[in-house]
Amino acid sequence: MNGAALPPAIWTTGTTEAIKTGTWRAALPVYRSAPSPCRAACPVDGRIAEWIGQAKAGDLFGAWTTLTDHNPFPAVTGRVCHRPCESACNRGAYDEPLAVRALEREIGDLALAKRWRFPQARLGKERVAIVGGGPSGLSAAYQLRRRGYAVTIIEASPALGGLLRDGIPPYRLPRAVLEGEIRRVLGLGIDLHLGTRVASTEQFLELRAQYDAVYLAIGARKQKRLAQLDYAAPWVMDGAAYLEAANTGAPPALGKRVVAIGGGSAAMDVARSARRAGHEVSVLALESELQMPAQREEVLAAKEEGVRLVDGACLKSVAANGKLSLHCVRVDFKGANPLRFQQIAHSDFYLDADAVIAAIGQDPDLSGFAGLLEDDALIRTDERGATSLDGVFAGGDAATSARFVTQAIGMGRDAALEIDAWLTGRIVERVQRAPAVPLSATNTFYHPKARRSETLAEAARCFSCGLCTLCDNCLQFCPDMAVRRATGGYTIALEYCKGCGLCVQECPTGAIVMREETK
Repeated sequence: MNGAALPPAIWTTGTTEAIKTGTWRAALPVYRSAPSPCRAACPVDGRIAEWIGQAKAGDLFGAWTTLTDHNPFPAVTGRVCHRPCESACNRGAYDEPLAVRALEREIGDLALAKRWRFPQARLGKERVAIVGGGPSGLSAAYQLRRRGYAVTIIEASPALGGLLRDGIPPYRLPRAVLEGEIRRVLGLGIDLHLGTRVASTEQFLELRAQYDAVYLAIGARKQKRLAQLDYAAPWVMDGAAYLEAANTGAPPALGKRVVAIGGGSAAMDVARSARRAGHEVSVLALESELQMPAQREEVLAAKEEGVRLVDGACLKSVAANGKLSLHCVRVDFKGANPLRFQQIAHSDFYLDADAVIAAIGQDPDLSGFAGLLEDDALIRTDERGATSLDGVFAGGDAATSARFVTQAIGMGRDAALEIDAWLTGRIVERVQRAPAVPLSATNTFYHPKARRSETLAEAARCFSCGLCTLCDNCLQFCPDMAVRRATGGYTIALEYCKGCGLCVQECPTGAIVMREETK
């Protein structure tokens, strides 16, 4: 008979602690902080589940603080963001995606109403110049100033905002909201030079010599043009020029019938602004309605406001004999990058108009940097956002064709982190992020189906994917009492956990996974 001592029976000790069931397991539960799908899709890398969790708990200032760590303009993006986070939301496959943008707007508006401010930062010796005061330049300025750099913004226009001011109509982005969030960033102590254009290579080189680093966020202001249009004619107008005038409350007089050409958000803004100015408006778009790059809600809003959509068609020529007649043809649209479409035989038709506004996109004006930077239509950068010129970084619409406000804000933040690393001699580590938490990892029993709301109450619908909410489910359901509370979370008592996985199954957020354990 084996003489090894047996563990004492429970009726003699009154406890099961002597029974080390941890020797039974083949897998071990591991707590993780995994990226939620919304964060993985967010252009500013926002900690969405975290700030929504704070809002859910009633800590609205904390939610704003977490939100603005990556994005200083929540009231702006809460109105104009294209919402990739909502498309990625796990809740979308369960009932309806979370109204993240609406929540962001609520938090942003509350911060403006309560006049919350960013904490002041020390002022160091290193100086960084930012050329361009649009969303990307302002984002970079905010992040750099927070880190102690002396920041100067050089802006060619008489006011900051770039596309936010000149390209987005006030009915979508009220100017008081824009001014309030810009003013809060400037309150950090940022030097400002308005109405100052860097127009030549000599001026740029002089600027570079005066600063430790430069960030180019010049935007894309040079309008793309259609060969079929005579831009010297009084009946032709660029979309950007029309919006800039309309956004100041002085839309140009263009006659009764206006045709806006383009399928993106700018074309929708032109069409809706012209409609609000009293014109009969048609939109001529290469893409079919569902292929149009404009946000779907913008297209539907334009149609509801009386804009006529002529989709899947292109302009062939214009006859201007007293009145305009636009010769058009139906097309089979194949793709935008590169642009591919095929005209459909015998599908010609005509549109009558008094004016044409072309809104088919814009390119950056790189004439002030000729011969200095590697470029084609865009400023070429490496993965760090660095150009071919030492100490010069670039981002926003000048460096990408992804023309979204949040994309520009995110690029500004990334550039600021890279500039900080470059000036301090550090290397930004690029750690491969874990896959986003799937819906299958969430125990939806704990999330009753609920209708989407556009108020702060919407925060309660968040799954908090991949984020431990300290709900105690793992502790309560563990049959071996192997889960122990710890500071900020939980630990596993390895000698008792037998790897049954009940904690993983009962986790409502997907914050625990089973990992195979080799012995």
